Amino acid sequence: MRAEDVLNDVEAKGIEFVRLQFVDILGLPKNIAIPAERLDAAFEDGVNFDGSSVAGYATVEESDFLAMPDPRSFTVLPPTIVQTPTARVICDIYDHDGERYLGDPKYVLERALAAADGITMNVGPECEFYLFRRDDARPTLVPNDSAGYFDLSHIDLAEGVRSDISRTLNAMGIMVHAAHHEVGHGQHEVDLCYRDAMTMADWAITSRYVIKVIAALHDLHASFMPKPVHGAAGSGMHVHTSLADARGRNLFDGAGEDDGLSDMARFFIGGLIHHIREITAVLNPTVNSYKRLVPGFEAPTYISWADRNRSALIRIPPERGSGARLELRSPDPSGNPYLQFAIMLAAGMRGVEDSLEPPDKVELDLYSLDAARRREMGIGNLPDNLSHALALMEGSELVRETLGDHVFNHFLHLKAREWDDYKTRVTPWELEKYLSTI
Repeated sequence: MRAEDVLNDVEAKGIEFVRLQFVDILGLPKNIAIPAERLDAAFEDGVNFDGSSVAGYATVEESDFLAMPDPRSFTVLPPTIVQTPTARVICDIYDHDGERYLGDPKYVLERALAAADGITMNVGPECEFYLFRRDDARPTLVPNDSAGYFDLSHIDLAEGVRSDISRTLNAMGIMVHAAHHEVGHGQHEVDLCYRDAMTMADWAITSRYVIKVIAALHDLHASFMPKPVHGAAGSGMHVHTSLADARGRNLFDGAGEDDGLSDMARFFIGGLIHHIREITAVLNPTVNSYKRLVPGFEAPTYISWADRNRSALIRIPPERGSGARLELRSPDPSGNPYLQFAIMLAAGMRGVEDSLEPPDKVELDLYSLDAARRREMGIGNLPDNLSHALALMEGSELVRETLGDHVFNHFLHLKAREWDDYKTRVTPWELEKYLSTI
């Protein structure tokens, strides 16, 4: 849509307020609400805001920013989200000199896509989350049901919640591919239809917000925490990925090849495997992320790829031709999708540029192999905590180049503070283990 089309739509639908939306470096949505009458001026001149309190943006000395609404992202919010007729537009952020702001995560992804030189990155994330009961509006760790994988509605008590989520997202133009109960009690998954990476990053941010709002309307709390419950399945965001040329042809299609994958697909996989350790801090950016990346819960721990093996880091779904793709299984929903998709693309394209052949596929259950056997097979490990991942990221030329100095340095600073705060805390496990015995 053009700005003129949006303004006509706003008038025709009686929209009273417009939310100008953007995200901080951590992927948390922010917004400025303006009366609909001001939208025309916002398209022309943007809206000024103070970014000094937005994570990863700037200090008080250089805090003046401009939010420029992108008319292509305009959507009307359904009445299930807000009763007053309201729309939202995602913004590009500019600095006080009128230049695109280097700390805007959306701009990081734009630059990564531009560097791909006409190649489109298409993605389809599987968004997992838990629904917990609330106690006087406060979230608990009590799941809303005791159902399991794909259970039916007489056990799955959230079928209506997922239906409301799907209807609301579809009404906003965010197309849901499927929704179902996941493995954990109270755990659910909503899969979004395959789209280009920029559209999907917008969708991912919006869908998390919608899921939380709809859950609250059912007196539930939706959590995208990677590992909220000890001993239960963690919540990931497996990302199905392929590349397309300007005509929309799937560049991973290797018609005539033994495995049906193109050279570009193999090199892209090679790039992800080669660089995965240094990009993990972006894909799994919280202390809690690494409680999920442990053996035994179908979450990847070891660096390998396979066709059917769900203990592998990268799985190749059976579809070929136009459906050929890879599934990266390590990312989780605590991350910023603009940064996650950008770093995945950069790592994969580095593999394409350098013709990096991936190692042999491993179809064995990696959790059943001992450490010596894995070393013998050349299978490495993902970082085992946030501090380890940040140290690997800090030495990465690829990550610094992709994120840019501003986002790179601010991300490291914020996450190092998070780790320092965590490592000084005394946990219930420590008290249970040591208080009465030492």
